[in-house]
Amino acid sequence: MRSNRPAIPLAPVLSLASFRRDGGARALTVLDAGAARLVTSGRVAIALALRELGVGAGDSVLLPAYHSASMVPPVLWRGALPLFYRVGPDGQADLDDIAARIAPHTRVLVATHFFGFPQPLAALRALCDARGIALLEDCAHAFIGEHEGRPLGSWGDYAAASIMKFLPLYEGGALISARRDLSALRLLPAGPGFELKSAFNTLERGFSFGRLGALRAALWLPLRAKDLAWRALKRSRPPRAQLAPASSDSGYGFDPAWADKRASRCTRLILALSSPARVAARRREHYLRLQQALQGLPGVRPLHASLPEGVCPWLFPLVAEDPDGLARRLLADGVPLTRFGYPLWEGMDPAACTHAAYLSRHVLGLPCHQELDDREAAWLAGALRRAVLA
Repeated sequence: MRSNRPAIPLAPVLSLASFRRDGGARALTVLDAGAARLVTSGRVAIALALRELGVGAGDSVLLPAYHSASMVPPVLWRGALPLFYRVGPDGQADLDDIAARIAPHTRVLVATHFFGFPQPLAALRALCDARGIALLEDCAHAFIGEHEGRPLGSWGDYAAASIMKFLPLYEGGALISARRDLSALRLLPAGPGFELKSAFNTLERGFSFGRLGALRAALWLPLRAKDLAWRALKRSRPPRAQLAPASSDSGYGFDPAWADKRASRCTRLILALSSPARVAARRREHYLRLQQALQGLPGVRPLHASLPEGVCPWLFPLVAEDPDGLARRLLADGVPLTRFGYPLWEGMDPAACTHAAYLSRHVLGLPCHQELDDREAAWLAGALRRAVLA
């Protein structure tokens, strides 16, 4: 083990990095696209969008062949049939394949901005309008970002976002619409257990990665008391009762009990205090550092050749010829990673989309979030080079 190896979180954890202001800089988020309701996860937002659109039994919903398994359960919850359309080698939607798959029972097209890079929104909007179906922008990877001067999320009938991928939160998502009225959509509090768990888990995830050391020391006694109370509370609850949705603990399922629950007070407070401009600037800086580290290395490349203006990346998507071997070496050296879309939804035939099968297998997602300090970002770039050249 390397004695100087930092503990790097895959997702942002609580520190001051998300709140520092960058002068008069401003970055657009999906919340700038239209009316919004804050929920507990992006998949809840997808489910609510489908419900608001009246999707039900006998309908079909078009999803990208390259996808997270968490996208499908909300479709099944509505009794609809998920159908998968092809994507190109960089995840861009195949417009011809989408057009060929639209049928009388097709109600919604879901377009995912993979890793924060926009889909061809004007073309998708025009296609949906011409064929009489709704467009749902999946902004789970793109809470912050813009395209053609407009915030992502403003082309769809609805947009679904995952705030906790971009801010140091235990839970948090958003349903947004620039075209539909959300005033009748009422959300309920999830209860004191959920509120406490959201706040304490947000704090403790930061503490576990060495952030906010002074605050951790000051809260040692209350946190110890919390642990004892938590054990007692869990013993007193029914075995199946859940204090938080599965999405907060990296599960892929969908529990309808969370469909009408609003985000916690902790999530709403951190969202209100955060600086999207700071978050976007730091993520882009770390992304470009990793891109630079890859130059001249064999067997690897960024999924995208460049980082366009207005893109705020969720992760750094690395394409590897030997993904399993590289993933093992990175993890052994303490580099966290995720493999988005691996595996694909059960029953999804990889032969139906060669590019989706390749992306699912060969893309490794590396952290580039704003909570990395300069030392951690430099170490991460060096660790990536070591693992590739090993």
